[in-house]
Amino acid sequence: MRADESGPERESREPPYISDAEPEPRGEPETGGGPTPSREPFRSRLRKGVLAAVAFGGVLGGSARYVLGLTFPTQRGTFPLTTFAINVSGAFLLALLLVYVLEIWPPTRYVRPFAGVGFLGAFTTFSTWMVDADHLLGHGHYAVAALNVFGSLFAGLAATALGLAIGRMVLARRVRLAARHSRARRYGWWVR
Repeated sequence: MRADESGPERESREPPYISDAEPEPRGEPETGGGPTPSREPFRSRLRKGVLAAVAFGGVLGGSARYVLGLTFPTQRGTFPLTTFAINVSGAFLLALLLVYVLEIWPPTRYVRPFAGVGFLGAFTTFSTWMVDADHLLGHGHYAVAALNVFGSLFAGLAATALGLAIGRMVLARRVRLAARHSRARRYGWWVR
């Protein structure tokens, strides 16, 4: 039998979404008793409160960045220190926030969307970083443009690493203190 004829060979080569036949029911997925993944469309899973938290955080973060840009303007042809400081501090705060949200604080629904996605997402500015670099290159300030691009990149990575390190040090200290307090309760005040 040829492969282009109908038959078992053709049916086995077709992806399941092309077949005209009804899909076979699959039964319950084996997840070990855990939650089953949702099959709802993405839009129906979004919560209006989460979207409002992202939007409100974005308004505040964008406004803070705008005010800082007006307060500390950058002269033409000089290093864009305001954008640099905004992006580096935002990288540090985002790393620190994520350690707190994911590992230290109890689970919340709105902190990460508000502070991480909304506020810090609007506060930090990749587009202004690149526009500053373009203006510097366009006016012949090649060394300052290179310092802006690579300096911001490496400083942002260092700030992220520092934020993660500080957050994890806080977490380790909290774990040590909790262990010490539980041991002192179990044995008495003299055990420290």
